[in-house]
Amino acid sequence: MTRVLLASRNKKKLAELRRILAASSIDGVEIVGLDDVPAFPDAPETGATFEANALAKARDAVRETGLPTVADDSGIAIDALNGMPGVLSARWSGTHGNDQANLDLVLAQLTDVPDERRGGAFVCALALVHPDGRELVLRSEWRGRITREPSGANGFGYDPIFVPEGHAETSAELAPEAKDGISHRGQALRELLPHLASLSD
Repeated sequence: MTRVLLASRNKKKLAELRRILAASSIDGVEIVGLDDVPAFPDAPETGATFEANALAKARDAVRETGLPTVADDSGIAIDALNGMPGVLSARWSGTHGNDQANLDLVLAQLTDVPDERRGGAFVCALALVHPDGRELVLRSEWRGRITREPSGANGFGYDPIFVPEGHAETSAELAPEAKDGISHRGQALRELLPHLASLSD
């Protein structure tokens, strides 16, 4: 069994990758998270792009653990905010990972923006770095629009205010399995599957 590290402590991201892997025909790969390996200091996310941050996280984790590592950097790019919060999505309100404060700030910034200009996209950059130095970076986007108030309890981050194209409900109102099939991270993770399969014993 080949252990592959997902460089995240986010249990929902870990569950998402495990669900997608379980739904595939890939055997011989076990996904572990940062809580399953000896602790090491988190590198700061200082990249100007999602791709740079994902690669930095993966490279750091490979160096510390010796395991093939998958890392992602994702966020929301809102048209009316010139593509922001972008790489600052998790700390848009000034405190890293405060989902409610981030949602409140984005909605306040969009108060006067009409419905037809509330477009945006979730973006995911996914990096796979091998101990031998080989690297792969994938990028996916999920278009939709921003609501005027949060709705739904599934997901995390900006899911409660994002309605995907072709849907009437927010990402946070979708069942996890349904979201896996269409989300930015789900698209990137499925594109990653053949590369994970090549690691299986």
